[in-house]
Amino acid sequence: MAEDSLDRLYAQHVQTLMRRADHALAGAGFDALVVMAGAPLVQFLDDQDYPFKVNPQFKAWVPVLDNPRCVLIYSPGSRPKVLFYQPVDYWHKPADLPQGAWTAALDWQPITDPAQAPRAWADLGRVAVIGPGEANPPEVLTRLNYERAVKTDYELECLRRATAIGVRGHRAAQAAFRRRASEYETHMQYLEACVQREEEMPYNNIVAYNEHAAVLHYQHLARAVPADLRSFLIDAGAQYRGYAADITRSYAAAPGAFADLILAMDDVQRALCAEIVSGRDYREVHLSAHRRIGDLMHAVGLTTLPGQAALETGLTGVFLPHGIGHLLGLQVHDVGGVMGDKDGHERQRPAGHPYLRLTRMLEPGVVVTVEPGLYFIDSLLAAARADARGAHINWPMVEALRPYGGIRIEDNVAATETQPENFTRDAFARLAA
Repeated sequence: MAEDSLDRLYAQHVQTLMRRADHALAGAGFDALVVMAGAPLVQFLDDQDYPFKVNPQFKAWVPVLDNPRCVLIYSPGSRPKVLFYQPVDYWHKPADLPQGAWTAALDWQPITDPAQAPRAWADLGRVAVIGPGEANPPEVLTRLNYERAVKTDYELECLRRATAIGVRGHRAAQAAFRRRASEYETHMQYLEACVQREEEMPYNNIVAYNEHAAVLHYQHLARAVPADLRSFLIDAGAQYRGYAADITRSYAAAPGAFADLILAMDDVQRALCAEIVSGRDYREVHLSAHRRIGDLMHAVGLTTLPGQAALETGLTGVFLPHGIGHLLGLQVHDVGGVMGDKDGHERQRPAGHPYLRLTRMLEPGVVVTVEPGLYFIDSLLAAARADARGAHINWPMVEALRPYGGIRIEDNVAATETQPENFTRDAFARLAA
């Protein structure tokens, strides 16, 4: 898609946000909306800031990610206005006023002092202020968060582009692993391929070799290459105009039982992606993942119970302790995942599955991750060995596979009126063509 087409979609996107804000403000008795970009936190006993992360409600309106202390002001019946922070500063370079056709959808007013900003909405009546440390009236914020789950055409295109960037990084990381680079070197190759700095990543990259793949949010980057390099799990994303990709792939260093297990899990993951259809309860996708993985483990001889029985006895939870996925958008774990309506009433998670982040019904425009996993986690295995589940586990096979850590395969998928759109598989296919 050409940039002028994306700019037109952005203008339509802003119109959608205005309509949503109109309804939220009217329903809660407010006259105007003020959204703060936020400000960086200062490190303790220091004068340096932590990396700045913009308020997602701000970047929903304004694709400016790296300039704190900006403000979005919207009053129904008026054009949205951005107070754009441009201080007089010789320690740092002040941000340039954004250029490009997309900026025509908003009015822009430079400010040099954030303390002057409240004057811009002093005469707008009752104002709902959204941002870190602000009032954040729940009757407004809850409705805005709920509606963010359905993406506009502009947002869908931004997510496609973010995914394409992330896929470039994944291909570079796979090549680095194959030539026996360290976790750290592989991470750096990923960033270089994405042309993004570490702080521009939507989350800390998970670059895990061997047993490290059994740590769900493994946070280190080993500088040395293991003498026996067996497996690689990478969970890493990218951003485009503030929208996040979230992609995971698993690899074996050589053919064998673990490589075969990855291929089998890939089939399971593709089948689950096909379930991302409008009208589907995402909780059922999660339970379907447990049944499918239960059947897979039974088929390869890892466990003695088939899918439904493995789910009912908690056996699948030994090997898959996390949710099957979450909403994706301006945040990696986008807000509103367990909201059942615009008033914020919660849709309960299935009993025994406390870590599922998404319980909503799927509808066109909702973008989710689908990330089944199969891990060999010592603490969970020890607990299973000590209770009735242990009798259904092939412990010699566990010991043979435990040094590989685990498997996770994750795609970004949009529900539509017809077939799901898999941004991740499409991007890998285009890169391979």
